[in-house]
Amino acid sequence: MKEKNGIFSMVKLGLILAVYASVSCFVLALVNNFTAPKIKQNQIEKINSAMKEFFPDDGYVFEEVKDFEQSARGTIKIESVYLAKKDGVIEGGAVQVSGPTYDTATIFAGIRKDGTIQGIKFLKLTDSPGFGLKANDPTYTLSKSGLTFYGQFEGMNVNDGFTVNETFEAISGATITSAGIGTLLSEGSACLLKEFAK
Repeated sequence: MKEKNGIFSMVKLGLILAVYASVSCFVLALVNNFTAPKIKQNQIEKINSAMKEFFPDDGYVFEEVKDFEQSARGTIKIESVYLAKKDGVIEGGAVQVSGPTYDTATIFAGIRKDGTIQGIKFLKLTDSPGFGLKANDPTYTLSKSGLTFYGQFEGMNVNDGFTVNETFEAISGATITSAGIGTLLSEGSACLLKEFAK
């Protein structure tokens, strides 16, 4: 009799857990259904705003490229590529690229056809507060240049490469984050330059 009660209790507990799991899955799916379109819309608005900052003159038309080449590095993903055209001629573009830093980052970089960086925006950065997050901190300035970490890239030419403390200054105490951002810029700009050359 005790054995039957034990089996019954286990089945009952299993059924209760299954109900809880089902309800949790349903609630998560429901929340995702409501938030996913808003998150995507916010991302689109950020990208449109950044494109206008990178290419502020009138007359630019921004076109999304669908068949761009992915990075050969498996850990880095080219998320999206846009071309900035004026009178049908490519004048520059922008690339959204994600990959490892100390944790992970997603950046959006605007580059002119001659390789000059127009600017970079962080769409996501999950590195350590007080260290890696300085990469996206407008109040943090580098000791040598006095610029923000992301601000130092504006005006730089991608053809000069991205080598820590040679072609750009690292964040003190966050070399891994700095190098990671340099690699993202390197891979993203390589992809974009290929689109310019097509």
